[in-house]
Amino acid sequence: MFEGMIAGFGDMKASLVLAAIGSAFGTGIAGMAAIGAWKKAFAQNKDAPFILIAFVGAPLSQTIYGMILMNAIRNANLPPSTYLLQLLVGVFAGAAMGFSAYFQGKAGARAADALAETGKGFGNYIMVVGVIETVALFVMVFSMTTLPQG
Repeated sequence: MFEGMIAGFGDMKASLVLAAIGSAFGTGIAGMAAIGAWKKAFAQNKDAPFILIAFVGAPLSQTIYGMILMNAIRNANLPPSTYLLQLLVGVFAGAAMGFSAYFQGKAGARAADALAETGKGFGNYIMVVGVIETVALFVMVFSMTTLPQG
């Protein structure tokens, strides 16, 4: 009876929620740094570089990756006997994507500060942010390949 109740629950949205928490922290951290960098620019009567918003928004994509994984787990329509596996995949993958977003936000914060101060290095900074992004992509794809075939 209990097995019938949990069929189709997938990972209970764990991958989405944990990735989104990381995205919230990451965007918040990078956003605060961008605001501080803009404030410094305004105080010095310099142009405030709008491109800093790229660093602020970068951690948002991990929420999308969490949603894609959540849907893949749910749509696999696996038997209830794999429920624990589905939940564990969602929790650990979601946490990994969330950490990726968090640290992407921290790197974006440093990048925003450096770019606003020097006006140089955007390509280098965005590459670092992209490498951190790759971790979340790998987690999503590799987690989807671990799902048992229903």
